Amino acid sequence: MEIFWSTIAQYNEGTWWAQIIITLVGIILTILLYRKPTVWVKRSMKIYMVFLNSWISIVYYMIYCGTRSYNYILAIFWGIMALIWLWDLIANYTPFERNPKYKVLVGVLFAMPFLYPLFSWARGMEFPMMTSTVMPCSVAVFTIGLLLAFSRKVNLLVILFLCHWALIAFSKVYIYKIPEDLLLASATVPAIYLFFKNYFDQNLHKETKPSARFMNWFLIVICAIIGIFLSITLFHGLIENKV
Repeated sequence: MEIFWSTIAQYNEGTWWAQIIITLVGIILTILLYRKPTVWVKRSMKIYMVFLNSWISIVYYMIYCGTRSYNYILAIFWGIMALIWLWDLIANYTPFERNPKYKVLVGVLFAMPFLYPLFSWARGMEFPMMTSTVMPCSVAVFTIGLLLAFSRKVNLLVILFLCHWALIAFSKVYIYKIPEDLLLASATVPAIYLFFKNYFDQNLHKETKPSARFMNWFLIVICAIIGIFLSITLFHGLIENKV
């Protein structure tokens, strides 16, 4: 646990200025996506998501979390996320079409990255040893909020990967004493239901090859396998820290 929080402190201390810029760019692109959803804005948001996930993979996990025993596995996880967004950018799969049905939940999810540091501060943590707006769980909850706000058609693979990350957050609450992660894990429960409901409503009765039901189970199995692998790695790291 000491290694975990020390790496967070080093990350925040070394990148606080970059995190401010990244956060501001995300806010600006989100506002533009709401008000002027042009092709350029939509592509820019996808480029931003490629960069954001690559940042978590390379800067956060590979550079600043290099002393953690499981950093390579998690770096690969977020690297895959970056590649998924890159594919989406090229294939133009996610059109970012506004869905106004879930305004309240989307507002809560968008607020979560800013609630993370406030929650840390409220429980006695101080900068730089505290959660911030450009960390894995903050990025995950922002992405879920973004896709729920524009959920006419979304990349289900991104959703399943992020929902799986939210489930892993439950273990981090107890292992590393991070109650902040309950924000992500709890807030995504209704989001999971809504994403799958939309997906099945749109595709369940269509004749597609492979079928929507098959793809749903296929993606769930993939994420379950990755989840088991990551959970084993996390607990292995816990045992090593105790030793």
